[in-house]
Amino acid sequence: MIHKSTIDAVFDATRVEEVIGDFVQLKKAGSNFKGLSPFSEEKTPSFMVSPVKQIWKDFSSGKGGNAVAFLMEHEHFTYPEAIKYLAKKYNIEVEETEQTDEQKQQADARESMYLVSEFANSYFKNTLHKTEQGKAIGLTYFKERGFTEETIKKFDLGYSPDSWDAFTTEAIKKGYKLEYLENTGLTIVKEEKQFDRFKGRVMFPIQSMSGRVLGFGGRILTNDKKAAKYLNSPESEIYHKSKVLYGIYHAKQSIAKEDNCYLVEGYTDVIQFHQTGIKNVVSSSGTALTTDQIRLINRLTKNITVLFDSDAAGMRASMRGIDLILEQGMNVKVCSFPDGEDPDSFAKQNTMEELTSYLEENVQDFMSFKASMLQEESKNDPIKRAELVRDMVTSISKIPDVIKREIYVKECARIMDVSEDVLFDTLAQIRNVDIKDQRKQQKQQKKPLEVIKNEPQKAPKVDQQYELERKIIEILLLYGQQEEEFEDLVLKENDEGELELEPEIHLAKVFEKIYLDLQEDEIEFTNNNFKEVYSLLIDQLHQNENFKIDSFINQIPPEIASEVTSILMIDDKYALSRWYDKEIHVKQKESSVSQYVNDTILNLRRFLISQKVEELSQEVKAQHEVDNQESLQDIMDYLSLRKILSYKLNRVI
Repeated sequence: MIHKSTIDAVFDATRVEEVIGDFVQLKKAGSNFKGLSPFSEEKTPSFMVSPVKQIWKDFSSGKGGNAVAFLMEHEHFTYPEAIKYLAKKYNIEVEETEQTDEQKQQADARESMYLVSEFANSYFKNTLHKTEQGKAIGLTYFKERGFTEETIKKFDLGYSPDSWDAFTTEAIKKGYKLEYLENTGLTIVKEEKQFDRFKGRVMFPIQSMSGRVLGFGGRILTNDKKAAKYLNSPESEIYHKSKVLYGIYHAKQSIAKEDNCYLVEGYTDVIQFHQTGIKNVVSSSGTALTTDQIRLINRLTKNITVLFDSDAAGMRASMRGIDLILEQGMNVKVCSFPDGEDPDSFAKQNTMEELTSYLEENVQDFMSFKASMLQEESKNDPIKRAELVRDMVTSISKIPDVIKREIYVKECARIMDVSEDVLFDTLAQIRNVDIKDQRKQQKQQKKPLEVIKNEPQKAPKVDQQYELERKIIEILLLYGQQEEEFEDLVLKENDEGELELEPEIHLAKVFEKIYLDLQEDEIEFTNNNFKEVYSLLIDQLHQNENFKIDSFINQIPPEIASEVTSILMIDDKYALSRWYDKEIHVKQKESSVSQYVNDTILNLRRFLISQKVEELSQEVKAQHEVDNQESLQDIMDYLSLRKILSYKLNRVI
């Protein structure tokens, strides 16, 4: 268990915009930040972060909360892991008590796999640095590649002993179950025998954006032709190679800062670039680039620069990913290295200034690069030249933005000396074929002879009580401790003995006014989440004059925190933009809090009275005439009361 003092220190130090900024590219939007949702596919930002309130809200998925909630949602951390991650980020020492065996057993299977991976990472590092075999074979190899001691430690590089079961035996000895060793792919189980998957390999841990070890890449150091040169962890509950980029943990901040991501092919390419000083670089880990990997980069920047190996096979493999990048609406540039060089070797032989200069001078737009590369192959062959042009237009067709497509068509026409009209016609044909293919697929998915009846769309019914209860929570959160003058209309007897409504002013804190009014009418919340939040809020406001929203959110359960952040951020979502610049003056809630409070409570009372009248009316219909006089009188009394409330609200029935 983590001590409360540590948790408090973490919450005091944490800035939600800094934490989320490590995973999502945020842009300033008034007093808030906006970005693309990391939980859904979207092109228009609906993800909002409030530095003032220290909360975030994703309106596309409905999720929200504080920094801890984000890490739990995005990285699938447990609560203690999220606290430890933030403590590490803000250099806070974690105080905790030892877990019992029972608590360890309560960790779920997924979490057990993470724990096994972390142990393996520590084991491989220890073997590299502290065993004779590791130092003689693994460490020597890394140093021959030009990696410094600092770089080796930064990337957690390791070594797996050249023994059939050294790692597996040690892991079981330490209490890790064979089931999870097998599920992560670290151990291969055949009948009653167990083998280390990465026997005799140098190890590259593959980390998530937050630094969790998901899997490993291992390079063999012998000339065994039967064994693969590089071996990756198999797919598992925690490792999906199509959704992971090697180096993203170390590169994320630099990618966001530089607003560009260099994409290379291998582990050593990434490491060598980092060591040279260029840190905004990631690798697809030797696999073909996927849409999920591109979206991972898209959270941090819209710009990708693909770095090609000089060999033709490497270029062709990388070029296949360009269309995928374009489909995601991203900007892509390319750069190749001199013959016989790759990103690793070139970075090793050059200083940061020389490498940066080379990249700046040789980077090309994908169109120019594709043309120059494919023209070499087509030369004087008209048929190949026509195929080249169609290939380039096919790439252009992937771009979702109409303006960009037109600009690229004109550029292609200039480079290839082809009529723009011909290219636009070809583009239209390609896009029409794509659209027809999509429609064909949609039709095939439908059942044959299926008749779909167009049902008239009913407007969604508004739950008035839910909305009013929600408003009360919002008022308490934003203005609970604020002192206001409240005007109540009370019935008083005039000189003639008649009852009249007269205004009466009194000073009170907002939460006191709400609490007393609801108590007086014995009103209870019907929504369970609101009921719990209301109870917690009233307690906090009673006890703490320096009530702070962020502190309150840190104390409530995550499922309720999501509801609270929705309430707090809804105004920011629909914020009026620069109305004052247009000389349209909008009255803000802050300028009339007392009226806002009164109107909300009166509306709730009026709604509940209307509900009661409806219930009594149904009872009257079900009763005999002799029995319903009392109920009829109750209805008349409630209608009179509703009339008074409507008068207070300046409403006409």
